[in-house]
Amino acid sequence: MSEPAANLYLVGFMGTGKTTVGRGVALRLGFQAVDSDYEIERRQGRTVAQIFAEEGEAAFRALERNFVESGHPAQRTVVACGGGLVVQPGMLDLLRTKGVVICLHATLETILQRTAPTRTRPLLNVEDPEARIRQLYADREEIYRRAGTVILTDFRPLHDIVLHVLRAYRREARDWERKHGAMPAPVKTDRPAGAKPAGR
Repeated sequence: MSEPAANLYLVGFMGTGKTTVGRGVALRLGFQAVDSDYEIERRQGRTVAQIFAEEGEAAFRALERNFVESGHPAQRTVVACGGGLVVQPGMLDLLRTKGVVICLHATLETILQRTAPTRTRPLLNVEDPEARIRQLYADREEIYRRAGTVILTDFRPLHDIVLHVLRAYRREARDWERKHGAMPAPVKTDRPAGAKPAGR
């Protein structure tokens, strides 16, 4: 049986491994790996932090929606979504029309450890980043758990996580393709040939 071609969207909180796992899954499937934050930065010529500082969060969320609607290939792509993307009203339903949605999850303690070394995330550019993470985690956890199949990334080798995502994707992608019929034509992007997303 041939591999499905439906896109895979990895959602979840910051620090759950979406970009890294997405690359591993894409390599196994022969798909393109895309990071939504990186793509927005590349097209805007600014970092996410700069967009937040100059235009505010609402402007960045509009760029995220535009990216999901028309800014990436329509098939054979693994998309690592920014942590807040799926939280926005209507975005989960939109993602589900585009492909399979899988949520990567980790405990709060793990996320605190993984995000401690960096302060480049605009939502953590506050006096008490740990308190901010705890509040965001509490606010978003229920939404993430409703997003799709939830796969834990705590204390597991990357190889095991990739295989778990692959199994879930293959099962759900065939159901998605039966429901949605023929795949749409790929969307052309201005991405340079061979370009790889940066980790976030």
